[in-house]
Amino acid sequence: MSRPRPGPREYRLVETRLQQPLSNGRTRCNLCLWRCGLHHGARGFCQAHVNRHGTLYNLSYGILSAIELGPIEAKPVRHYRPGTRVLSVGSYGCNFRCGGCHNLEISWGVEALDQLARGESTAAYVPPEELVQAARRHGADGIAFTYSEPAVWLEYVLDVATLARGAGLYTVYVSNSFVTDEALELLAPAIDVLCSDIKSLDDAFYRAICPPARVADVLGAIEKAHRLGVHVEVRTNVIPGRNDDAGMLGEIAAWIRDRLGADAPWHLTKFFPAYKLAHLPATPSETLERARAAAHAAGLRRVYVYDDKGCDCARENLPVAAWLGREPAELHATKKCGGGCCGEEGVLLKKYEKA
Repeated sequence: MSRPRPGPREYRLVETRLQQPLSNGRTRCNLCLWRCGLHHGARGFCQAHVNRHGTLYNLSYGILSAIELGPIEAKPVRHYRPGTRVLSVGSYGCNFRCGGCHNLEISWGVEALDQLARGESTAAYVPPEELVQAARRHGADGIAFTYSEPAVWLEYVLDVATLARGAGLYTVYVSNSFVTDEALELLAPAIDVLCSDIKSLDDAFYRAICPPARVADVLGAIEKAHRLGVHVEVRTNVIPGRNDDAGMLGEIAAWIRDRLGADAPWHLTKFFPAYKLAHLPATPSETLERARAAAHAAGLRRVYVYDDKGCDCARENLPVAAWLGREPAELHATKKCGGGCCGEEGVLLKKYEKA
C-alpha cells in the first residue's frame, strides 16, 4: 500500500535540489563546497541531508529552530530598506564548526537532526506558505534566513523566497559563503540581500573550522553574488589573536573596495567569548576602531563598528509556536520520516567521503 500524501502541515522529506549520482554507488550533494559523496543511509557533514537508496533528501525542510522579529539593521544590513523589519528564521544543520559559535543549539542541532532521522522529532514544522503568512501577520517587511548556514536548507529557502516575493516581502540570506556556483545561480534570482562573512584572509583560519574551506572559495562566492545582481553587505567578527591583524584587516577592506565597490558596506563586530574560544577576551574597542581607520584609509566609505554586538543571534528566543497562531501540541507533534528505509544507519554522521 502506498503511503498517503502528507497534508499541508505534515512534515515531509524533500529531495535535495543539487544532487549527482556517482558511478560507484554514491550520490554527491552539490549544495556547498564539501560536495559530500554519500552512500545509502549516510548523512553529509551538515547532517541535514541523507541518502536513501541513491536519492538525497533534506531532513530539515520546514523545520524551524528559532524565529525573531527585528530591524534589518540587526542582520547587519544597513543599505537595503533601512528602517524596515525582518522576520528572522533558522533551522538545524551547518557546514562550518566555528569555535566561537553562539548559536550551537539552534544551528548545529546534532541531537535535533538525529531525532528527525529516527522519526522521533517534535521540532516545529512550518510550510513555506505558513511562514510567509506569519511574516505578514506580524508586520514584517522581509524574511531573513540566518542563525545557521542557509545553503544546507536551500530547498526551503527557495520555496519561501519565491512566495515571499509574490507577497511583497524581501529576503535576506545571512551566510558564510562556502557555497557552490550551482547553488548561487539558483539563489540569486530568488533572494534580495546577501549578508556574508569574511572571517579572515588566512586559509589556516578557515581550515580550522572547515577543513576543505579556502579563502578564495569564500571571496569568489561573494563576488559572484554581487555580479549576479544581489545586494551584498559583508561583516567580519574580529577575534583577538585570531583574525585581528591590522594589516590583514586592511587587506579585507581593499578587497571589498576593489571587488564590490567603495560604497559596499563592511560591518565590524565584537567577539564575545563562547564555546571553544571562551578563554579569549572580548575584542577591545581600540582594535575595532583601528580596523575602521584602516578601512577608511583603504577608501571604503561605509564602515560600521558594533562594539556591543558579536553575532546574529536569536535574542528574544520566544517559542516558535508564539509566532504562528497554532496550538503547540499540533505544531510539535512527532515527525515521522517519510523514507523509513535507512534505520539506525541514517542516524549516524558519516565522515566526508571523497568522490
